[in-house]
Amino acid sequence: MGERLSGRIALVTGAGNGIGRASALCLARAGAAVALVDIEGDAVEGVAEAVRKEGGRALAIAADCTSDAEVVASVARVRAEYGRIDVLFNNVGQSARERASEFWCSSPETWRFVLEVSLLTAMRWTREVVAEMRERRSGKIVNMSTESAFYGDVGLVDYAAAKMGVVGFTRSLARELAPFRVNVNAVGPGAIRTRAHDRLPKEVIDRVRNSVPMGFIAEPEDVGNVVTFLASDDSRYITGQSILIDGGRWMI
Repeated sequence: MGERLSGRIALVTGAGNGIGRASALCLARAGAAVALVDIEGDAVEGVAEAVRKEGGRALAIAADCTSDAEVVASVARVRAEYGRIDVLFNNVGQSARERASEFWCSSPETWRFVLEVSLLTAMRWTREVVAEMRERRSGKIVNMSTESAFYGDVGLVDYAAAKMGVVGFTRSLARELAPFRVNVNAVGPGAIRTRAHDRLPKEVIDRVRNSVPMGFIAEPEDVGNVVTFLASDDSRYITGQSILIDGGRWMI
């Protein structure tokens, strides 16, 4: 394990698979002790075991990130185990997936689901840890947005709205917490090889790849490395920013 985040405690939501899993491993390899939360208990325990096998320290928690009570209980468990939380990566979230459609035939029920899991979870988890960071005058919060919020992909209106909400949340909270030396940033992945991506038809994957200027689809570790940078002291003068990780498909 490295020393970049030695002595830090990092909490990752949605840590059981994909970007959450890769980011948890990257944070642990940089020296952080990690608390991993996911609704899939077996998956998140598997990630924790992978961290331990590499010599790191990990706590696995099975919890529903859309439940106020389970979030409060999970944060209490992390504090009981580690004493504090230095880094929060609000990774949990998803699009409508099989319920996705063009907006004209979409349903309010689907909008509410996407907004809940992709925006309100970030606010819920942050509310539980931010007072401690503010009082301690140190902390790193990284929120998961998406390239789709900037690019405007067809069929992802609800997801783009939720994740642009994450951008606004990130900016406002960053300004509020800057005097207390708490950094708040967002990452916006584009085409990343995850379970959801692998379920897409080959022609869709080929079309996405061809739209990326760099010509390839990234791995989850490409996001995890940026999350680790934003969790470290190397990013101490960066706050309120949204970093797109999309091979140049959208440039701010």
